[in-house]
Amino acid sequence: MCSSMGNALYTSTYVAENVFSIIVVTIGLVLFAFLIGNMQNLPPELKESIRHYDRFMWLATKWVDEEAILNDLPIDLRRKIKGYLCQSLVRQVPLFNEMDETTVDAVCERLKPTYWTESMFLLKEGHPVNQMFFIIRGRLDSYTTDGGRPGFFNSCKIGPGDFCGEELLTWALNPHADVVFPFSTRTVKATTEVEAFALVAEDLKFVASIFRRLHTKQLRHTFKFYSHQWRTWAACFIQAAWRRHKKLKKMAGGRASEREEHPRGTFWSRYAETLLRNMGLSNSGRILPSSSAVSSLQKPVEPDFD
Repeated sequence: MCSSMGNALYTSTYVAENVFSIIVVTIGLVLFAFLIGNMQNLPPELKESIRHYDRFMWLATKWVDEEAILNDLPIDLRRKIKGYLCQSLVRQVPLFNEMDETTVDAVCERLKPTYWTESMFLLKEGHPVNQMFFIIRGRLDSYTTDGGRPGFFNSCKIGPGDFCGEELLTWALNPHADVVFPFSTRTVKATTEVEAFALVAEDLKFVASIFRRLHTKQLRHTFKFYSHQWRTWAACFIQAAWRRHKKLKKMAGGRASEREEHPRGTFWSRYAETLLRNMGLSNSGRILPSSSAVSSLQKPVEPDFD
């Protein structure tokens, strides 16, 4: 309690010291009363969220601070316990499954368990990313509007074995990265109770150094395949290519029927060729390079594992 700030003060025969002790204890009680009053004024839905989180934490951890207990143990015991508890769970994450046992043990030492209840946000689009999350249990919604671009919305479901906040890994892999954290390109919201491991920026730098030692095409492929940022970009790129293909096919069919109706050399055929050239088409019927032909979604930065 806030009033405990005055408990360490010993009374004496001096009146001034006794008055000072009484003032400190009284101020502590007043501040605590204000805190209780402010908590009572919270919106009902926020109060219910707090109660739900408390119940979930009790069921998940029994309110035992596992990290504090482990930190009191010798480093060798701490490493063995964390390896036993976390290694099988870490192996569920495809990105970590590429590592050997010794490396996974080193990663397990730096993982911090986190817990989220329904409707809580792990990440928000446009906000700085200071942690990378590896989902162990639960379901989440991941979606993006490409920075608020009108008409654009991409969403997907993520669950055990997935990860989010990969922008921070790309940042950590860059040896010349600045102090400013990258911004999230997606919003990630829990739809059920979620358990996850978190790697903060400093620990992620260590993991990034391991990735450089293990740089392989398979690791790069695994990162891109399970990265929802890369998946979104690939889906938009394929969609843009398919639309361009359909447009070309439709134009080719229209030009073929036009040639049948108006033989080459007539006024109408010359007029059509001039019109097509003005629209940006060559004689071969291919669209000239244009930035609008490709999705405006920015391509993610290549992970530098080398």
